[in-house]
Amino acid sequence: MAKTKVQSQQNVIGEDVERILGRDAQRMNILAGRAVAEIVRSTLGPKGMDKMLVDSLGDIVVTGDGVTILKEMEIGHPAAKMVVEVAKVQEDEVGDGTTTSVVLCGAMLAKAEELLTQNIHPTVIVNGYRLAADKSLEILTKMAIDIKATDEEVLKNIAKTSMKGRITEAESEKLAAIVVSAVRRVAEAGEAKGSLKVDIEDIKVEKKTGGSLESTELIEGIVVDKERVHAGMPKRIDGAKIALVNAAFEIEKTETEAEIRITSPEQLQAFMNQEEKMLKNMVESVVKSGANVLLCQKGIDDLAQHYLSKTGVFAVRRVKESDMNKLARATGARVATSLADLSEKDLGYAKLVEEVKMGGESMTFVRGCKDPKAVTILIRGGTQHIIDEADRSLSDTIKVVAAAVESGKVLPGGGCPEIEVAIQLRKYAASVGGREQLAIEAFAGAMEVIPRSLAENGGLDPIDLLVKVKAAHEKGNKHDGINVLDGKTDNMYKSGVIEPLRVKTQAIKSASEAAMMIMKIDDVIAASNLGGGAGGPPGGMGGMPGGMPDT
Repeated sequence: MAKTKVQSQQNVIGEDVERILGRDAQRMNILAGRAVAEIVRSTLGPKGMDKMLVDSLGDIVVTGDGVTILKEMEIGHPAAKMVVEVAKVQEDEVGDGTTTSVVLCGAMLAKAEELLTQNIHPTVIVNGYRLAADKSLEILTKMAIDIKATDEEVLKNIAKTSMKGRITEAESEKLAAIVVSAVRRVAEAGEAKGSLKVDIEDIKVEKKTGGSLESTELIEGIVVDKERVHAGMPKRIDGAKIALVNAAFEIEKTETEAEIRITSPEQLQAFMNQEEKMLKNMVESVVKSGANVLLCQKGIDDLAQHYLSKTGVFAVRRVKESDMNKLARATGARVATSLADLSEKDLGYAKLVEEVKMGGESMTFVRGCKDPKAVTILIRGGTQHIIDEADRSLSDTIKVVAAAVESGKVLPGGGCPEIEVAIQLRKYAASVGGREQLAIEAFAGAMEVIPRSLAENGGLDPIDLLVKVKAAHEKGNKHDGINVLDGKTDNMYKSGVIEPLRVKTQAIKSASEAAMMIMKIDDVIAASNLGGGAGGPPGGMGGMPGGMPDT
């Protein structure tokens, strides 16, 4: 009877459909999630290792950034892709903690698999995990320390913690000061009273090879990756009055089809004279406004370039829209869409606008803006690989410092929050009772993977250190964690190892949600003839139902 039922199901879904049911589906999905977590686990912490990723063309990326590793890899298994999404969400929301979130998700899946072998139903595990996740967020919020945007040293420590184990660590003192200064510059009042809001799009990160990381600097203004349009223009303008124009300095074609008949040389000359006059009027509009710097989003005709150079105006063409918006926020200028409306009140101001040759290319620097609400961090480095990795590190650090400024709450690092959550969850589990208690205890065990990994990656004994940290927490030293630099337990907040509360809460939320979703899957169906389209991934679900999934 059972055989007939299976055959009838197969007839319904078709013979070319790959299907995995029940415990096999759960086992393979959990295995895939754990495999992804294991790939990045060795990169966690200040003593974490880097990965070299080589693509089909032989191009390489060397990085210890979890989300970059997972993005660059070709991961085919559907459940593994769900775990990769955890890292991407973490990156988008808070910038840092991508490796933490993935490693947590892998540990939660591993602990869930142990419960499944004890015949505990997935729904019970999911309910327990949901209770544990909610309780974890509550524990972390109570544990959080309030800070202000004026606490410069705390913000620098947050930035330096984010850079630990990265290529930027050697210059973390200087780079942390640059990032904190940039974030505080662009911070504006939020909706709630006393709150701040940081739009990280207002911090432009520009990178150029040459020099060293030590040469990285904060520009109180914007760097535009363009050169002046005419060699006769001045290379440097002090006391710049800047016009931002979103209109072409060219004779544009008519919107409707038109034909001009010229029957004599005089008519041709008159036509050319009229074009020249129109271009001259455009230039005069700029000069009359008092501008000595023109940044144009569209093109500038050769003749217009000539007239602009004769009047001593520094002009740049085809500036990106995003740069135009940043320039407006930095200089206080208004982007003019019509030259006829351009006036002195539309101009922005900067102490200096100059063209600088850097890395074999010329760039325009707009420096010394009065109260810039958009700034630039110019990254320098010996090779392209170095500045690319520095760019990833600084971008994460900017997001982390911005999260701390916005939320005003931080936590000590070094595995300290995870240990406290694990201890409190075990106490909470006893009050819940039932089979959910086992799931909550499993969740608590999964949290300990972070301090354990920090110790292992630092070449330390994880068991001894975990016992010492737990003992310290039981005595009331809730800020104690693992100092991997000296191999001891220490007060992480006093040691300057600090992270925003939002990094930890987001990691727990995204990791637990992905783990719960994977656990509830008991049937995986993929149409093999779709070749990785809407019905399934290439290669028949990453090699299922074989052994280790394709990751």
